[in-house]
Amino acid sequence: MKYRLFGNSGLRVSELALGAMTFGTEGWGVEKDESRRVYDRFREAGGNFIDTANVYSGGRSESFLGEFMGEDRCRIVLATKYTGATRSRDVNAAGNSRKSMMDSVHASLKRLQTDYIDLYWVHARDFTTPIEEVMRALDDLVRQGKVLYVGISDTPAWEVSRANTLAELRGWSPFVGLQIRYSLLDRAVERELLPMAKTLDLAVTPWDTLGSGVLTGKYNRDPETQGRATLRGRLKERDLGIAAEVTKLADEIGCSPAQVALAWVRQGQGVVVPLVGARTLAQLEDNLGCLALRLDADQKARLDEVSRIELGFPHEFLAQFDSDRIVNHRA
Repeated sequence: MKYRLFGNSGLRVSELALGAMTFGTEGWGVEKDESRRVYDRFREAGGNFIDTANVYSGGRSESFLGEFMGEDRCRIVLATKYTGATRSRDVNAAGNSRKSMMDSVHASLKRLQTDYIDLYWVHARDFTTPIEEVMRALDDLVRQGKVLYVGISDTPAWEVSRANTLAELRGWSPFVGLQIRYSLLDRAVERELLPMAKTLDLAVTPWDTLGSGVLTGKYNRDPETQGRATLRGRLKERDLGIAAEVTKLADEIGCSPAQVALAWVRQGQGVVVPLVGARTLAQLEDNLGCLALRLDADQKARLDEVSRIELGFPHEFLAQFDSDRIVNHRA
């Protein structure tokens, strides 16, 4: 496992992050013993970047991690999130407000059995709380030493750039990371979010990199397969076509479809650290295999073409004013 600087910071993280959303049996998670095996193998492979959230498995994901880390805590880059509701019938138990943030961070610290969080994410923008309140409250946490760095997830590019501009002007802690959904099945973030992240030097931690398992090829092999994609109603003919090309390329290379899909994400623009979420040790082992794979230009072009999206206005309109194209045309 190699390491990368996390955006515009001095924080060093492993080139894959372990997503702990599967830690805990609520939803599609697993029991503690299997979660521990996944955690231990990730650490043995050199992984130091682990991501969770206060709402994953009703808080059990954080509790499991608090137990697993033990004396190894200082070697872990620990990330968690706030925004989701943790208490019913409490109007202030969710959202981006200062009260929600402070309540959430103290509860997370207790579950994680630690006195600081390396990276604290805004899980999703609520568009109710003024962004000034969010950034000032996050800066307070950094100044108190309860949080070292801050990031934001699942938020439009214009709001992220606005928040960081505000932080820069007022001397507050800016976002250093961006967490977004990104895979061969969903490349919408290439329109605004990825270019913004590269320009502002934000590290990107993509989630759902295997498209709810579609890119493993399991739905192509057996149309009767049940899983997250079928539960969410996300299984489309276009997706199956992309998965078929991924599987074909994987057979040619001699690796798994999941490794091809993850390699494609890893070779994206800027600093990209994919999240891998494994329910079993075997799934994690397969995912780790992507570290030994680098797609060549032709292989990447094949995947780019089969999954291509329209960038839309103004991006396609502005392409005619691209400086390199103008210079080459004049030459």
